[in-house]
Amino acid sequence: MRIPFLWSCALVLAAVGGNVRAAAAADFQPAVVYDMGGKFDRSFNQSAYDGAERFKKETGLAYREFEITNAAQREQAIAQLARRGATVIVAVGFTQASAVEKVAKDFPNVKFTLIDAVVDLPNVQSVVFREQESSFLCGLAAALASKSGKVGFVGGMDIPLIRKFALGYREGVKYGNATADIFENMTGTTPAAWSDPSKGAELAKSQIGRGADVIFHAAGATGTGVMQAAKDAGKLSIGCDSNQNYLQPGSVLTSAVKRVDVAVFNAFTTARAGTWKAGQLSLGLKEDGVDFALDQYNRTILTPAIEARLKQAKADIISGRIKVSEYK
Repeated sequence: MRIPFLWSCALVLAAVGGNVRAAAAADFQPAVVYDMGGKFDRSFNQSAYDGAERFKKETGLAYREFEITNAAQREQAIAQLARRGATVIVAVGFTQASAVEKVAKDFPNVKFTLIDAVVDLPNVQSVVFREQESSFLCGLAAALASKSGKVGFVGGMDIPLIRKFALGYREGVKYGNATADIFENMTGTTPAAWSDPSKGAELAKSQIGRGADVIFHAAGATGTGVMQAAKDAGKLSIGCDSNQNYLQPGSVLTSAVKRVDVAVFNAFTTARAGTWKAGQLSLGLKEDGVDFALDQYNRTILTPAIEARLKQAKADIISGRIKVSEYK
């Protein structure tokens, strides 16, 4: 059958349009480089992975990824992804700042989104979080839920970022109970501190032995040991970075949620749409960048009375009535 001229043109244009769209999709290549601890750390990296997976699911576009296992790989991995045509590269973690700075200068046409550190270059977007705000809410929850008036904090690597978590937590605890005792330990001073559940459990048991009945961790995969030890002792824990309430249902009071997933998803989405911007983004309670977690796994222990106090404190932090200190 002979196809009319106009229909023939339409078919040709449709085919060309489809090819253009396919080429555009092929030209857009997002990538993510995870920090130490692996993408399935059930914490910081996994939140980044969730954001990349959400982008993939919603757009049908694949992304490239790399899991760092030693410090020397950071710059190599980022540079290799840039050389292979990555359009936007998300580097997860403050430890990747120097690598991003070096590679971004070598590849000025590639967009780089850096999580948890700041690099001032025209092709780098730096995303930082006001973790102290969600930590404050977790500290308040701990103070309200504690029966002993003694609570704990287990950090991962002893760095300013984790000190910021600890400071917000302490202020929240004292806001809820001015006479509360707070025990605080850091796991170590090297990146290995993020992936040592046994050490986390050991520190948690020590704090429980001193009377702590609620322990907040900001320790990556090490925190799974903290949560297990609390569950075994019949005490409460508080998760960190991603919603970890499900890991030990009924013993995780809440989690300090840090929306790394949103940062990754937005970086990919805006880069694809042409609206990605360099510069610094600071995300806190007001921007839904951090929060506390409430779901079916902790509903029975985070009571409506505690929830009401947390929501009021959250509103007061957003309005400025409560000032949470910035670690310096």
